[in-house]
Amino acid sequence: MALYTTHLPQWKQDEVEQIVSLAGEYALTGLVDLHGIPAKQMQEMRRDLQGKAVLRMTRNTLVEHAFTAMGEPIDGITTYIDGHSALIYTNDNPFQLYRKLQQTMTKMVARPGDVAPEDIVVEKGPTSFKPGPIVGVFQQAGLPAAIEGGKVVIRERKVFIKAGEEITAKQAEVLSKLDIRPIDVGLSLQVAFYDGTFFEPSTLAIDETEYYNNVVLAAQQAFNLGVFAAYPTAQTIEPIIAKAAGEARNLGVEAAIYTSDIVELIIGRASLQAKALKGMTE
Repeated sequence: MALYTTHLPQWKQDEVEQIVSLAGEYALTGLVDLHGIPAKQMQEMRRDLQGKAVLRMTRNTLVEHAFTAMGEPIDGITTYIDGHSALIYTNDNPFQLYRKLQQTMTKMVARPGDVAPEDIVVEKGPTSFKPGPIVGVFQQAGLPAAIEGGKVVIRERKVFIKAGEEITAKQAEVLSKLDIRPIDVGLSLQVAFYDGTFFEPSTLAIDETEYYNNVVLAAQQAFNLGVFAAYPTAQTIEPIIAKAAGEARNLGVEAAIYTSDIVELIIGRASLQAKALKGMTE
């Protein structure tokens, strides 16, 4: 490690060593985004993570030095570092960590300059405001506001801000007044380094319900295919035998092969055919 850090002041060398040491103690090293998290909420998040993960704030350049010292590809981490990054260490796998961090997210009011994470929609209907200047505030921000029945109402449903658009001061004011909280604030995982691989959030964001349903569907389809193809397993052998027995019984009835278990079916079929023939001749 000294090869990479000897040009640094001693306190920086110590910090790099600490980053590397923690990476050796835990199975996963990740980067999280702290942007926009109030101090009080940050304290609560630290408390919630106690015993599950270690959060460490440090300079981004020292993170780069540490990954270089560990022999990891620096491009793999620098892509994700920004001015609000912090390190997180845990023995959870990346999917478990991502799920835990998602649980730290809370909805906050938007501030001017924030970017809409998704389409922000204002629904049609009455508001809690009485007639007054607020109508002009809504209209100037682009909302179809009017006065009806002694209340300020939104006359039609409107996509107020599209996903990816920057929120203006007027828009932020309107969202605050309507108590619409569109901004997710919490520890947002930027990247996780685990078992020699970098995992991005797009890989980790799994809908567990959908995943479970897909597994169930795949199992059902595999079972049906096994029965149809007569591929015997512990799960398919009984349905295969039952299917074969049913097909053999149908063939016996169709070919009028008299056996004790199908003779009544053959007679019943013949009786129906006789009745049908009689009906045609009368």
